[in-house]
Amino acid sequence: MSRLNIAEAAPASYQALIRSQRAVHDSPLDNALCELVKIRVSQLNGCLFCIDMHTTQARRDGESEQRLHHLAAWHESPLYDERERAALAYAEAVTRCENVGDAQWADLRARFPAEEELGHLVLQVALINALNRLAVPLRTEPLLGSPMA
Repeated sequence: MSRLNIAEAAPASYQALIRSQRAVHDSPLDNALCELVKIRVSQLNGCLFCIDMHTTQARRDGESEQRLHHLAAWHESPLYDERERAALAYAEAVTRCENVGDAQWADLRARFPAEEELGHLVLQVALINALNRLAVPLRTEPLLGSPMA
C-alpha cells in the first residue's frame, strides 16, 4: 500500500508537475522518445509505478516488445537510432548525477538542433526524475489488474 497519496495531500503542487508533463507531451519532442526516456530513468531509479505506467503507454503507442525488453541494455542493442541513444545517454547521466561533459552535450545538440526540442528533452528528464523521487519513497504501487496494466 502506498504511504501517501501525494495528489490528495498536496494537490496544487502535484498538479503543477502534471501540467509541466502535459506541456512536454504537447511539445514538438517525439512522444515515443519521451516514453523511452521515462522508462529508462524509472528503471535506474527503481520506480515500479512509473515503469509499469510508461511501458503500458509505450505499447499503446505502438512500441515493440523487443525494444522495450532491450531498453535496460540499450548500449548493446542495435534497435535504437542516434537521437534515441543521445537522449538515453543524457538521461542516464543526469539520473546518476554525473557530469554531462562538453562532448556529450555537443552530441546531444547535434541530434536535437532545435532549441525547443532540446529544452523539452532536458525538462522531460528532470520531470521524470522528480516524479520517480515522489513515487519511490511513497511506495506508489502500479495499478495491477487495471486497464493501465
